[in-house]
Amino acid sequence: MKIEQIYTGCLAHAAYYLESNGEAAVFDPLREVQPYINRAKLDDAKIKYIFETHFHADFVSGHLDLKNKTGADIVFGPTAKPNYEAIVAEDGQVFEVGAYKVKVIHTPGHTMESTTYLLIDENGEEHGIITGDTLFIGDVGRPDLAQKVVAELTQEKLASHLYDSLRNKIMPLSDDLIVYPNHGAGSACGKNMSKETTDTLGNQKKTNYALRADMTKEEFIEEVLAGLTEPPGYFPQNVMMNIKGYESFDKVMIKSQNPLSPRAFEVAANETEAIVLDVRRHEDFIKGHIPRSIFIGMDGNFAPWVGALIVDVTQPILLVIPRGREEEVVTRLSRVGFDNVVGYLDGGFDAWKNEGMEYDTITSISAHEFAKIYEDNKDNIFDVRREGEYRAEHVNLAKLTPLDYLNNYLSEFPEDETFYLHCAGGYRSVIAASILKSRGIHNLVDVAGGYGAIRKTDVPTTDYVCPSTLK
Repeated sequence: MKIEQIYTGCLAHAAYYLESNGEAAVFDPLREVQPYINRAKLDDAKIKYIFETHFHADFVSGHLDLKNKTGADIVFGPTAKPNYEAIVAEDGQVFEVGAYKVKVIHTPGHTMESTTYLLIDENGEEHGIITGDTLFIGDVGRPDLAQKVVAELTQEKLASHLYDSLRNKIMPLSDDLIVYPNHGAGSACGKNMSKETTDTLGNQKKTNYALRADMTKEEFIEEVLAGLTEPPGYFPQNVMMNIKGYESFDKVMIKSQNPLSPRAFEVAANETEAIVLDVRRHEDFIKGHIPRSIFIGMDGNFAPWVGALIVDVTQPILLVIPRGREEEVVTRLSRVGFDNVVGYLDGGFDAWKNEGMEYDTITSISAHEFAKIYEDNKDNIFDVRREGEYRAEHVNLAKLTPLDYLNNYLSEFPEDETFYLHCAGGYRSVIAASILKSRGIHNLVDVAGGYGAIRKTDVPTTDYVCPSTLK
């Protein structure tokens, strides 16, 4: 069967392209759709269907633009209620793509419209399942997202539906089927996903904790909900964009790539109340940046951090970008619904500095320098990693202030004493430093290289802390 996984690492997202006899289908496309159109052209094929497994929360799907550009029909599973023309399929309905068949299997739980698509080849043999966020490799979709949109859909109710879907719809299928999920490790749509992006269903039945044969529904609900952190704040907004529709990606690209001189950039910042978002390397941001700008480097886990920290997708944004990467940054922002880019600094930060404009820096020290001052400053060390990382191993006496929820911890940072920030490798601590400085907190020092560098020194560490001792 001719099926291709198109994986985008920064979002840990997998779309799928299916082709047979000059007809093609795309499953869960990203916002920029030209790559799918180009792929079909290579096969001299016409895209016939755009299958959506559910209304996505972590990205804005490209289904509407792809339909407008190709004439393909959008297909959702049962109970979906999109605000635009689409086929809402029935459970068990079959769609033909060339000699292949795609069978709809309604699998509510992650969301109520969540649907798995069974792929059947030209010989009538079942080949695989495109599972969306119902079943991942090593995990299942978190059942707490839909309640952010529909309050009565509690996470317990959704987990109960997910248990039934897995037991009654997925697990009875053949062990030989290949599982094609929508996400891999790094996505916030699950909690324990594997780095592998495909597997056989039979192996998942053996190794995936949520598919344990003797698991009761009560045990499933408890285990699936255990350890879930608060989902990123932008998720409900992306869901609504996917339900209601959105502005064309092409229009977003045109209006957003607006070069501004340093003086015009400053005026725009004052007039629009835009956030100045600096996406350069964190080492460059440390050396110099526009005062009160927020750093989220594009070479890290860029778009999810923007969504988690800026949250409001309608927020006006001004960009400081390395030259030549403007289109890439705007594209990656649009993937998570941030379409209100006012413009970017023409010539980058060098132009700002050469114009004689005011700029700021971050004090940063090496891990070896940190080791020398640790004993005298051990009460003022802040770890901005996630709780799981902190629990596994951390600097002795360091306080946990996760970057994801930094605003909840602002009162804990000392007002009159120098304090020290670190993460795992240096990226997140600079994000945290930029946020704190934008709020007027400047008495901070970044530890370059983060915990990875610190643990190579003689700074004392703690290997494990009981969750009950954490806030």
